[in-house]
Amino acid sequence: MEKLYRRAALFVKLVVASLVFASCQQVATDQNRYELLIRNAMVVDGTGSAAYAAQVLINGDSIALIDTDTSKTYTADRTINAAGLYLTPGFIDTHAHGDPLETPDFSNFLSMGITTICLGQDGFSPQRENLKEWMREVDGKELGVNVAMFAGHNTLRMLSGIEYDSIPSEPGMAKLEQLLTDALDAGCFGMTTGLEYNPGYYARPTELNRLAEIVGNKGGIIMSHMRNEDDAFVEASIRELMEQGKYCPVHVSHIKVVYGKGEERANRVLQVLDSARQQGIQVTADFYPYTASYTGIAILFPDWAKKPHDYQEVLKTRRQELATFLRNKIIQRNGPEATLIGSGPYKSKTLQQVAEELNKPFELALMEDIGPYGADGAYFIMDETLQETFLKDPHVMVCTDGSPTMRHPRSFGAFARILETYVVQKKLLSLEEAVHKMTGLSAKTIGLPNRGLVKQGYKADLLLFNPEEIRENATYENPHQEASGFRYILVNGKVVREEDQQIIVRTGRVLKKHSN
Repeated sequence: MEKLYRRAALFVKLVVASLVFASCQQVATDQNRYELLIRNAMVVDGTGSAAYAAQVLINGDSIALIDTDTSKTYTADRTINAAGLYLTPGFIDTHAHGDPLETPDFSNFLSMGITTICLGQDGFSPQRENLKEWMREVDGKELGVNVAMFAGHNTLRMLSGIEYDSIPSEPGMAKLEQLLTDALDAGCFGMTTGLEYNPGYYARPTELNRLAEIVGNKGGIIMSHMRNEDDAFVEASIRELMEQGKYCPVHVSHIKVVYGKGEERANRVLQVLDSARQQGIQVTADFYPYTASYTGIAILFPDWAKKPHDYQEVLKTRRQELATFLRNKIIQRNGPEATLIGSGPYKSKTLQQVAEELNKPFELALMEDIGPYGADGAYFIMDETLQETFLKDPHVMVCTDGSPTMRHPRSFGAFARILETYVVQKKLLSLEEAVHKMTGLSAKTIGLPNRGLVKQGYKADLLLFNPEEIRENATYENPHQEASGFRYILVNGKVVREEDQQIIVRTGRVLKKHSN
């Protein structure tokens, strides 16, 4: 009987040993198997360095391995042969607009290779005191792209009760500071200001500097639509932002010089920024590749005709003064044919066409039929040579300043235009420089860890394309045409677009500071 027991025990040990061995073999096999293998690609990694040949292997949402030995063989669930294509990080839009609760797919951005967008721009973020709760709601949606949030100073001003006060009360200021702190703790990457808009227009340096100190203490950045982008005032606006730069990194949103012309003027503005850097201030900027801006028609009206003032009362008491102001403003901005209405009953028409249709002077059409809050518009007010000089600066990255609904080609074409026009046609930038401005530089500026580079361990937001095939497609006449030419687009390790066909899968996430 004892011998039988010993034999039985030996049998059990052999069975257990064989199961353990089989399990180990399975683990070893799994470790050598990947979900996706990208072969024969030329990698432009987002650092600005020269392209190199490699095969890239992906598991889950991350890059598991990059092997420059292209002769090695690997086992994967799916293999993409990328011969003739470049592999780059997914593009990062440092200045975007849109409501992820309304349009979570963000197809316009995805079609031009954007895999991460930064919302809460120009001082306006969701009107919620609790942004953590809002982020949770957005995360419950199926997002087409990743979303990085910023807290908008204008919105916080309204929520705090300061609203249009030029000098906040101390309790109001304390509330504003607490709202900003809470937003940063919720995961916002910093604060944005829109000082050309109300109520941000009323903010003074003391207020802005106090908020900048909080942003700096939380490791964030201030992105600013500055107080005035006109040629005569832009340098003063930059210097105001540089004061905040003593407390935290600062960033000039959609850098431009309205009415300014030529390379020399651009270089003088860039020298102001370089001088600040020499004094230890961290300052960067972004840029969209068009000579027309786009914003609310209120940009044309004087402060005294906008909220909190009563517009109807202004029409009664200062009618002629307003008409003269608007006429001079429009003429200064290249005339009524240079303002293209983008929303409302007159959309797709220039102000000149609206005036002719209504048979009245353009300033009266603007006053009586549109008003300060009756439309958005595109304004052809920038000089191409000046703006291209900004693009070449090593501290300037790319943005759209667009949204899924905005009637401006930048919303659907900006990043594709960089490749089609400035890399392939004009050769203003090398492919490596352009990709750096759309990926690695942006991620570093915002503070996005593990994104923006093709690097082992980084998130697999990736693009495969031939630059010669990229097309912008969007025009001022037909601005809602998606870009084309990206062969494969991956968001968090999953192929979401293939050969310009959108796959029904959305894998974007809400990204939070310190936890991405």
